[in-house]
Parts: sequence; structure tokens; C-alpha cells
Amino acid sequence: MENDYVLEVKDVTKDYGDFKLDRVSFAVPVGTVCGFIGQNGAGKTTTIQLILDLIARDSGEIRLFGQDVVPGRSYALREDIGVVFDEMGFHEFLTPMQINAIMKRVYKRWHEDQYFGYLRQFSLPTKKSCGKFSRGMRMKLQIAVALSHEAKLLVMDEPTSGLDPIVRNEMIQIFREFVVEEDHTILLSSHITGDLEKIADEVVFIDGGRIVLAGNKDEILERHGILKCKKEDAEAVSASLVVDREIGSYNAEMLVNDRSACERLYPDAVIEPASLEEIMIHYVNRSKRSAAVAE
Repeated sequence: MENDYVLEVKDVTKDYGDFKLDRVSFAVPVGTVCGFIGQNGAGKTTTIQLILDLIARDSGEIRLFGQDVVPGRSYALREDIGVVFDEMGFHEFLTPMQINAIMKRVYKRWHEDQYFGYLRQFSLPTKKSCGKFSRGMRMKLQIAVALSHEAKLLVMDEPTSGLDPIVRNEMIQIFREFVVEEDHTILLSSHITGDLEKIADEVVFIDGGRIVLAGNKDEILERHGILKCKKEDAEAVSASLVVDREIGSYNAEMLVNDRSACERLYPDAVIEPASLEEIMIHYVNRSKRSAAVAE
């Protein structure tokens, strides 16, 4: 693995029968926030579980910090990884004070002062059982733990899902502060694309267990666009440039994969920037239409 990548996933497959993660490949550069996007059930959580060696892969390679993740023998690598899941991983009867006592025995580089500093910053009570915490408080507790043992990589599965906009914005600010240090990296799984537009440097888009798009977020946004034209002019747009099209009674709207080329070829058409959400929706719709045709 090259030194400038903290994570490499190559041709990873996991077949459950009714769902298959199909030869998934992507890489996350050091010092970046990588947004891992896709609708619910697309394969984000399965991929994260494979990266963390929580489940066994059928085939493929995974490398973290330049080392192979060997199934069942990757415990040493977890010291450098902070994990935040959609569901809290602590027993609900535990208090943050008790969690501190446990973490001191789990991590070699556990920083108690830093942990309690985050608890104060997040206004989290130390002696209240975390089962009584709100969803936002539970997420903050997980983040406090993840940031208190010198983790170099944060792996987070839907950490902002279900949170109100104020708390989500607070979380994003915390993530920004974490990656200020050059060797800190975040893999952030989410279907809330608006959050990722604010913070992500890289984007990996998965749909139906396959990687659809991967690369620099700004380049992906720059490349794609929403082309609007009259219905009768839609067929003139080259199929190679169209990701997905919606044809109405009078007008047509389509996601194109090369905005600059379309601006040259179709100067009379209206071509607007596309958001990550629009890009995701159109790629998902294309997959659904392709599956329907195949049936």
C-alpha cells in the first residue's frame, strides 16, 4: 500500500445469498474525510464490518495503515481506529464514569483527562446510565470514546442519522477539528448527503453492493450536472453523457456525467450544477431501471 492511503479495499466480496457485496474496491487518502454514501441497504454497514474484521469476507484484500487485515488477527490495528456506530455499543446500564474504567483496560493509550474533557464539552453527565441518554447524547458519548485513545482513523456508520440539525452541525465541527492534524482520517458512512457536502474531501458511492462512483468530491460535483430541455430535444443528447433521464409531458431532465462537454455540444440547453443527493438519486434510479429491464 502506498504511504498516502490509510485504507485500501480491493475486490472485496461478501455473499449472503439475498444480498451480495460485489468486488468492492476503493482507497481513502491519509488526512481526508471520505464520505461513504448510499441508500439504506446498499452495503455500507457490511463494508465497514468487513474493514473492522467484525465479519469474515469471502474474498478480496483489505489494508489498514499499510498492513493486511488478516481475518481474526487484526486486534493490534484497532488501537489506531476510533469507531462510532449507528447503535451504541455500550450496555445501557453503564455510566460514562464506568465506561472510562473499562476503556483504561482496553486501550494502551487511553487519555482519561481528554475523555472527561469531551464529556464536559458535550454536556454529558458522568454518573447517569447511558441507556437514559438521548440519541444525540449517545452519539456524543461514542465520539468522546473514539477521540480519547489517539485514534488515527475514525470509522463512523451513520453517526448523524436521526439527529436534529443543530446537533448534526456540532458533530460536523468536531470532525473538522479532528482532521486538522495531518495524520487523522475519517471514513464517514451516511445517506445524509448534505452533511457530506459540507465536510467530505473524497466520496465513495455504493449501490446494490457495488461501487458506482469514487473520487474527489469537488471533481465529482464539477463533472456532473442537471441538463434540462424540451421533451423533443432529449433524444439528441448523447447516451454516453446521460446517467439517467426523466421525461415529462413537455420537458426532460437528466443527470449528465460531463457537464463541460454538454455545455459545448448543447449550448441552448439549461445545465445546472448537481448536488450529491441528486447524483445519488439518479444513479440509484438508473440501477432500478436496469434491473427492471433485466427481469
